[in-house]
Amino acid sequence: MSLLQALRGRLLQEPPAIGAHDDYDHFPELKSASFRGIRAAVLLPIVARPIPTLLLTLRTESLARHSGQISFPGGRSEEGDLSPIETALRETQEETGIAAGFVTVAGYLDRYLTGTGFDIQPVVGLLAEGFALAPDAREVASVFEVPLAHLLDPANRRRETRHIGGRERGFHAITYRQHEIWGATAAIIVDLATRLDGISLADEN
Repeated sequence: MSLLQALRGRLLQEPPAIGAHDDYDHFPELKSASFRGIRAAVLLPIVARPIPTLLLTLRTESLARHSGQISFPGGRSEEGDLSPIETALRETQEETGIAAGFVTVAGYLDRYLTGTGFDIQPVVGLLAEGFALAPDAREVASVFEVPLAHLLDPANRRRETRHIGGRERGFHAITYRQHEIWGATAAIIVDLATRLDGISLADEN
């Protein structure tokens, strides 16, 4: 079985209608029943190397939101986007220079509602080798890869707490070399790891 087939066997094949987890999991009283987040999509690019990796970006310090944090390429949906896939691929090319033709979509994860008001649809794609990087210097300080096996190993994931907005908030966190991955990015990775639990990362085709 190819890695792409294995991924498609574990991932959602249609975008979910509702979000299954979010920044309000531990503080549901803070979320209004009528609250609707700004639609956005991110791409989880699994690089199809002999040892598969997940590509991530480090945001610049000058950004108004989540500056200096690690994230997936992606952003808010625009009027001309017909689907979360179009949003994710467009934003990925704008931020990193990776052309959409190098990405084969494998499926979706559950939507994630952030405390900053975004309703994020994660799209998982298999990224073929040979892509070229041309990061947007206004948004992306660097682009790096983490071995997928490192992220899937529960021993490398932990729960932390931090006082944010006067409340103690729990969140997922992952360390890889000098990089600290936390917040919504880490939570989405944990969702990916849960779905891929026990999967073989070897491409047998």
